[in-house]
Amino acid sequence: MLLLLSIGSFGVNEVSWSWQLKSNNKRKNRNLLICIIYSKILLNIEGFFFILEKNLKKNRFMKNIIILMFLLLAVQSCDTEDVLPGVNVELESETISEDNGLVVVTATLNGSVSSDISIPMQFSGSAVINSDYSVSSNNISIISGSRTGSVTISAIQDSEIESPEEIIIDLIANSNYLLSSNSQLVINLLDDDTDTDGDGIPDSDDNCPLVIGVAENNGCPWLGFIINEVLYDPPSGDAGDANGDGFREANEDEFIEFYNSGLEIDLSGYTISDASQLRHTFPSGSIIPSNGVLILFGGGSPTGNFGNSVVQTASEGSINMSNAGDLITMNDPQGNVFLTIDIEPLSNDPNESYTLNPDIFGTVLEQHSTIEASSGSLYSPGYKLDGTDF
Repeated sequence: MLLLLSIGSFGVNEVSWSWQLKSNNKRKNRNLLICIIYSKILLNIEGFFFILEKNLKKNRFMKNIIILMFLLLAVQSCDTEDVLPGVNVELESETISEDNGLVVVTATLNGSVSSDISIPMQFSGSAVINSDYSVSSNNISIISGSRTGSVTISAIQDSEIESPEEIIIDLIANSNYLLSSNSQLVINLLDDDTDTDGDGIPDSDDNCPLVIGVAENNGCPWLGFIINEVLYDPPSGDAGDANGDGFREANEDEFIEFYNSGLEIDLSGYTISDASQLRHTFPSGSIIPSNGVLILFGGGSPTGNFGNSVVQTASEGSINMSNAGDLITMNDPQGNVFLTIDIEPLSNDPNESYTLNPDIFGTVLEQHSTIEASSGSLYSPGYKLDGTDF
């Protein structure tokens, strides 16, 4: 009668059913139910004592016996093997960088267990497994006698410009444990590739990181076949030996530096003339690769690698660009004008070359030594202003 009053007072329907049964064993289920009821009563011990006082005012001995009986039944029926362990899963960090970043996912039990526990995980989100990131295992394993287990998620480096992506981890429910944390975890994967000019090509793969270009040209724009540097007035003395053959000769050390910012081009049969006559015919096999450099000297025996450029000397003996101004024309084999340069605006006897500033992308030719990047040098056939290769 007292037990019924006790249960009625605290309400069997109010008993928390968050505890789960591990098996269909009727005895274990019965014991666990008793454990829940008694635990509920003991958690509301003040109300329980009120009932005892009300019904057993004059029988203190019987009241003590009943309290002791409840305690013994609770201890006997509350077998910890009937209750599932709780698992809490946490992220070391919610953000991971593509630059060798990693995040550790750790599962922690609320107590040790007598058998191994495996917590399966499913991965989804905008980030792609084994492409954007890798995982050490698809399961978090907690071995018997331990309380923790972990897996590592590692970012995979690439050269693609990407927006932030998400790695979504869904923890799979299991009959061997209870999840006391959220069943879904989210990691933000951040890209580390820099694209200074905003053309969609990472600086690490961009030959022109400051100028918008195209992937087909390694990040550089298609500018066609251009004249990047002209020396029509070599300096006096040894400083004027532009072709590196050991002699300064006014006509032989003149040069024109061409840059091919387009696709590979075959200049076989093309010609170069000044205002008065033909100066050079490109021989068969004059192929200039994409982003390649061609240097045409007036004559002599050019010595050096000139930045691995294609080097030729004027087939007619000299270029003979006039210091007073001249118009240089390049024609294709059919006689069509392919390229021209008027050096008349540059005719101030500078004793140095004129070059685009910056190289390739400049819009006007400037005196070489006056450009900061040149460090005062007078010319740089086959090389950029700063002496580096194209």
